[in-house]
Amino acid sequence: MVSVEYPPIKGGIGRYTYNLTQSLIKLGCEVYVACNKKGRGQFFGLSPTKMHNSDILLKIVDKSHPDIVHVQYEHGSYGLKLDPINPRRISTNIDSFYERCKTPIVTTFHSSYNFKQWVSRVQAVKSAGQTGNFGTVIEYWKYILNYNSLHKLDKRKLKQSKAGIVFSHYMAKLVGGGELIYHGAEPAIPNIATKQEARTKFSLAKEGRIALAVGFRTAIKGWDILENMQIPDGWNIIINSSKNDFGLEDEKIILRLERKTGNIVSLKKGFLTDEELSLLMYAADALILPYKVSSGSGVMFDGLAHGLPFVATDLGFLRIFFHRIRNNC
Repeated sequence: MVSVEYPPIKGGIGRYTYNLTQSLIKLGCEVYVACNKKGRGQFFGLSPTKMHNSDILLKIVDKSHPDIVHVQYEHGSYGLKLDPINPRRISTNIDSFYERCKTPIVTTFHSSYNFKQWVSRVQAVKSAGQTGNFGTVIEYWKYILNYNSLHKLDKRKLKQSKAGIVFSHYMAKLVGGGELIYHGAEPAIPNIATKQEARTKFSLAKEGRIALAVGFRTAIKGWDILENMQIPDGWNIIINSSKNDFGLEDEKIILRLERKTGNIVSLKKGFLTDEELSLLMYAADALILPYKVSSGSGVMFDGLAHGLPFVATDLGFLRIFFHRIRNNC
């Protein structure tokens, strides 16, 4: 199992990989995890910034002799590089592994983007204070120039894999195929908590309705949309943001939201354990997913597992599940 992100590293991909690993072990499979040095896998050394990830993985495969290699593929986790002149030079730091590995590879695609979402990712870089106005123009140029090459890169990874896995028809269309296997989720606490019990645990008001927004402090999560939202009477928005070990933090908007009074309340709990997140879901009446970019959402699946409806921005991935829920299928 290959995933740069793995617990205790925070993040949805790491959480998904951990749960998948545990499920495979229960089925009798022998599973080894290769991850970043901060994770609790069996092999280490992978990083978004290392150029030698391919060599590291090839040595691990040579040592462990697996039947398959399952890569959790997200471009940024493997050092996606965009060339400002020649888009054919787009690359990740595991390209060579896909070309040289003799063991069958299964790739789960965790992200891909339509043009609007792809270009809007530049805002995350700017909001995190990592570039000025001129640098932002350069970033927009690189993203626009490399858009088609990004999809060619995905299709090449799919072709080099024995099998590809996607979480929605939306993703299958973007990457050019793959086997649709839904993400799935289930409550992490064994006994269903009542709404009042759950709210008491988080010191939340027992009266009124709660829309829950959780996620990393990045601009693509759409926190600024909440800031300007007209919230209906009788509703409160409860937010809980957290830092990502590899992410681009947008501290300013979170601070503004935390200073607001009235019907937006910040829990300030940081990254939640599965049990804490499950309990918070039981305290809520709905999820709010104001994402500006989304290829998938573990939070959405968790909400559905807890019987929560969701309000979301009109993005392709989320739209598919909105229609499925509305049509009860």
